[in-house]
Amino acid sequence: MNVVFDPQDNIFLLAGPVKIHPRVLKAMNTPSIGHRSPEFTEVNKELRELTQYLFQTKNDVAILSGSGTAGMDAAMANLLDKGEKALTINNGKFGERMGQLAKIYGECIELKYPWGSPPDLGEIEEVLSKEDIKVVAFTHNETSTGLTNPLPEIAKLAHKYDALLVVDGITSVGGIDVPVDKLGIDICITGSQKCIAAPAGLALLSVSERALEAMHEKKTYYLDLKKHVEKLRDGQTPYTPAVHLHLALLEALRILKEEGLENRIKRTAKIAEACRSAVDALNLELLPDRKYASNTVTAIKYPPGIEDKDIRGRLKKEYGIVIAGSQAPHKGEFFRIGHMGLVQFREILAAIACLEVVLAKAGWKFEKGAGVAAVEEVMLSA
Repeated sequence: MNVVFDPQDNIFLLAGPVKIHPRVLKAMNTPSIGHRSPEFTEVNKELRELTQYLFQTKNDVAILSGSGTAGMDAAMANLLDKGEKALTINNGKFGERMGQLAKIYGECIELKYPWGSPPDLGEIEEVLSKEDIKVVAFTHNETSTGLTNPLPEIAKLAHKYDALLVVDGITSVGGIDVPVDKLGIDICITGSQKCIAAPAGLALLSVSERALEAMHEKKTYYLDLKKHVEKLRDGQTPYTPAVHLHLALLEALRILKEEGLENRIKRTAKIAEACRSAVDALNLELLPDRKYASNTVTAIKYPPGIEDKDIRGRLKKEYGIVIAGSQAPHKGEFFRIGHMGLVQFREILAAIACLEVVLAKAGWKFEKGAGVAAVEEVMLSA
């Protein structure tokens, strides 16, 4: 089949960035606006309210011009100093990154687990009981492995030992329930290009009063969270922001509010259920234990003898369906289907149908139509 991939007309199922609504794209197609103007002040005031809605919090928020990693960097830079310890969990690419950042600014006790494996809660408590830990920092939803770490349980342990809780919710906030105030999260981080379905380039953080009080003075200039929090209270940013990304974010958050956060979380969970049901029906295997499988991205092991180019390559080239591969050091071992943000059943249905075709072409044995039928069963119950 001789097909040319069209970047403007495809089914886009990465684990972020994700597809963007035309309303959000249109919001950026506006003339320049002064970042100190009354008009932009009103934009930021509405963003603050909608971001608090997103995080389910009354805490202050900060919006940084930078990716989610900038938010992680800001959290570690503001809270840690030499001699102060963080406990981090490394069971994927982004948990590993949190540990790397903690080591730059302070000391780090890093608990390592195989990719796709949940942490040992007993081991976490043992470290907290023996060490003077200032910060517990981890990735809630590991898109690198399709695993969701047990946030409520880890939060309880952090509170029990009076540690600050920093959560990378970059691929969970807005797609999985992350009630910041209920769980007592001190800093929760997300990114614009994931479950919110805005363009990449902004990091959003909810920041508790406790976290603000624990921050060091003048540890970082641009990423000084106190400055960002204080300015946003008045609808401002301390430095020139990515103005048009703020406009896009505002429209994306309006769309989320129109759908309702609870409804978006339920829809995402149902689509994830459909994807996992199709995996079972096609005799494939999830990477993580099903108990910890993510609702925003599904990681699926390649069957023996089938290579990445046979699946992802064909899906993109022949059918215009974009899914994610696996990252080093596990490149080529599994593939990932993202279903966060605006992804609908119709897109998963098409993706699974085409996945069946490329699997069959690669020689994998399964009952034809079983994956599609599994998705349809979940759709009927939705």
